[in-house]
Amino acid sequence: MVARSLEPGANVSALAREIGILPSQLFGWRSEAADKGKVKRVGRSAAGTGTADGTAIELFVDGMLVRVGPAVSEDHLRRVLRVIRST
Repeated sequence: MVARSLEPGANVSALAREIGILPSQLFGWRSEAADKGKVKRVGRSAAGTGTADGTAIELFVDGMLVRVGPAVSEDHLRRVLRVIRST
């Protein structure tokens, strides 16, 4: 499932539902697999990230992946992180 979740265009939430787990669990597995060198994290192109210059920051917070492009304001990111930490 980790390998499937890393395929281009994969919907991690849908894959997690398919096997009856929370998306955060699958993101955790992906992170562990990458840390152990079992899978390779692949950068995305500008088309893949939806950002103008192709840059994005990926944050793992409390088992969830937050992907942020350069157009996201600091205030908005703070609100998102606050919600994640409160769940």
